[in-house]
Amino acid sequence: MQELTITDLEAGQRLNKYMMKYLNQAPSSFIYKMLRKKNITRNGKKASGDEILECGDVIKVFLADETIEKFRVVNTGNPHFDRGSKQHNSVKSADSTTSDGSAQASRQKPGITLQILYQDPDILAVHKPVGVLSQKAKKDDYSINEAIVDYCLSMRILSEKQLETFHPSISNRLDRNTSGIILAGISLKGSQMLARILKGHTCEKYYYTIVAGEMKQRIHEKAYIVKDTKKNQSKIQKLESPGASMIETAFTPLCVKNGFTLLQVQLFTGKSHQIRAHLQSLGYPMAGDTKYGNPAVNRKLRERYHLNHQLLHAGRLVLPDIPEITDPLPAEFQKVADGLGLKLPANH
Repeated sequence: MQELTITDLEAGQRLNKYMMKYLNQAPSSFIYKMLRKKNITRNGKKASGDEILECGDVIKVFLADETIEKFRVVNTGNPHFDRGSKQHNSVKSADSTTSDGSAQASRQKPGITLQILYQDPDILAVHKPVGVLSQKAKKDDYSINEAIVDYCLSMRILSEKQLETFHPSISNRLDRNTSGIILAGISLKGSQMLARILKGHTCEKYYYTIVAGEMKQRIHEKAYIVKDTKKNQSKIQKLESPGASMIETAFTPLCVKNGFTLLQVQLFTGKSHQIRAHLQSLGYPMAGDTKYGNPAVNRKLRERYHLNHQLLHAGRLVLPDIPEITDPLPAEFQKVADGLGLKLPANH
């Protein structure tokens, strides 16, 4: 028999969901059968599995240790800490504190240093550099999501045991070559709150980019986007059609000079490649964008500034009930902007 006490990190979810995480190799039919037979109880009473867990609840699992071991594989989502991994216990943390007191944690993969933009007990906001995945695409990838797990372990926000039933996870994704703010729930409450905010569109999302062409006035437009999954490319159209999704984007020129425009982009919907494809359709291709940009412009920028990716930065987020989160322009973005004579206004 095993006795499990529910913590703040696990409260707020249904009992059956919790047990499926704990006995993660067992089919759901087995979980429900054990609930019906009172082999799994909540606070000493029979449970259906639909109960919402509260902090302090005691879950008893009346199964042999061999049975529990059969249906349970410890998986923290991080090979450095997973039971049975060759890398288990081999991780060495390299934590530091910046001059302004904010935390930084250098992680295990070269080139990834987790920069903390905002943190409270439930939510973490970090900077994602260009070239880093938001979430891993392959088993052996190391993304911002894995770096956040490592950070939570190294800063003792979470323990290895807590990771068995709760994983910090990012709530928004950025393309590999887009930099900027990534949000993550580091508690179940935080994950659920971010999911509600993003689903309810109560979060204001602002990006910064440089485009070829001089946009003199603000453009706020609704349109439709269709994605070619084979080519991983999207197309914007004015009229609705089968398979098309409505999008809404606002483009505000901040500085116009020498045939280029520094833009602030407000994203009202969040479809794949929305900003890049929308700008192409309006005749303002994004600087450095090899998929939707202007090849001749990209070639000049590559020769002059060694730019080999799109200049797109998620620089500002406004969420209910927490301070505004900002992320300054990366050095490479700033270098190109300075070279083109494009200045970011003081209020940005």
